[in-house]
Amino acid sequence: MKVLIAGAGIGGLTAALSLAEAGIEVTVLESVREIRPLGVGINLQPHAVRELIELGLGATLAATGIATAEHVYTDERGSILFREPRGAAAGYHWPQYSIHRGELQLLLLEAVRERLGQAAVRTGTKVVDFSVESDAVRVQLVDRASGARSELTADLLVGADGLHSAVRARLHPGEGPLLWSGVRMYRGTAEAAPFLTGRSAVIAQSAGGLTFLAYPISQRAAERGRALVNWVFQVPVAEPGPLAGEADWNSPADPAELLDRLDQFDGWRDHWLDLAALIGGGGPILRFPMVDRDPLPSWGADRVTLLGDAAHPMYPVGANGASQAIVDARVLAYRLAGVGESAAGQLADVRGALTAYELERAAATAAVVEANRVMLSADGALSTVTDDYRRATGAEVERLNGRASLAPRAARGAV
Repeated sequence: MKVLIAGAGIGGLTAALSLAEAGIEVTVLESVREIRPLGVGINLQPHAVRELIELGLGATLAATGIATAEHVYTDERGSILFREPRGAAAGYHWPQYSIHRGELQLLLLEAVRERLGQAAVRTGTKVVDFSVESDAVRVQLVDRASGARSELTADLLVGADGLHSAVRARLHPGEGPLLWSGVRMYRGTAEAAPFLTGRSAVIAQSAGGLTFLAYPISQRAAERGRALVNWVFQVPVAEPGPLAGEADWNSPADPAELLDRLDQFDGWRDHWLDLAALIGGGGPILRFPMVDRDPLPSWGADRVTLLGDAAHPMYPVGANGASQAIVDARVLAYRLAGVGESAAGQLADVRGALTAYELERAAATAAVVEANRVMLSADGALSTVTDDYRRATGAEVERLNGRASLAPRAARGAV
């Protein structure tokens, strides 16, 4: 079986590793010419860390990210309201990691190239269209450097090409604009002294409506006695509704936009984390709207499906976007491992595997999209939200610890 994956993000690269583990031939098509460690920090929940460890990436993760020990909720003065243990401290068999998104992407990319070969990831190659036939899917490509057009044929196309997915747009034309929560997010990283346990994530809410988060993301910085802190401000600026126009997702914001609002966190000035220093002393500040989409009625058709943000863009408030993409990838590989080589060209067998994948993941991720919306509108009821959130997203300790492995059946020696 041959599979083409549009997008070399976290979900697409995890899918490549997982499909290869199942004995499936994979090529990843990435539109950017050079994959660089862009972005800021993300959290990998235990259900995603489990999958990466089962892919043999546990030692690399431990050497790169921070195994988060707790979430600490405070008021606007920095006074601690309550603490919530995370990862292994909460009883999971696997840790939770806070990690730089770009570093995670690069370690996945390195693993793909080591295991599948350098040619397994084609950069500067944009998927622009496809057509499905009884024996194959034909994928039309554009070379970003030359503009030359070409075509590849495979048994399956996976759209893992992110929030602005070309594959999704082709499957579901006319969806309209993204849905904006009315919240503008500011994100950045800065080096600082370690705070609290050195493995704590802080979540603070002000009476004025701002939410502030900060957590360390670099094991290498920790080994130097420092903390590379990922920080986020969520600023309500409008009523929820369709996003008007195209947001600029990559231009840096002026630190003054946030420094002028720090009076809402005035008590932090004499506390254990200097917010003004974080905002003014690091790298670029990224500003973008917090958006999602309503769940799709279906993810794909015949020999085409979606994965990750292309399938289920969600608010980042639950720290679950990358984690859900990783689980998508593992379930997809698990289901496709049941389609033997002799049946690879048979549409009914491929369709059956994709249907099983979609039945499992579409409902699960729709629940996460809704849970994230509830969390954003929770008006400070944080302890209740976190309990409900675990139930809604399938992240209860006993449930995850007791679940069977998603390693592809072919890799586990099953027939």
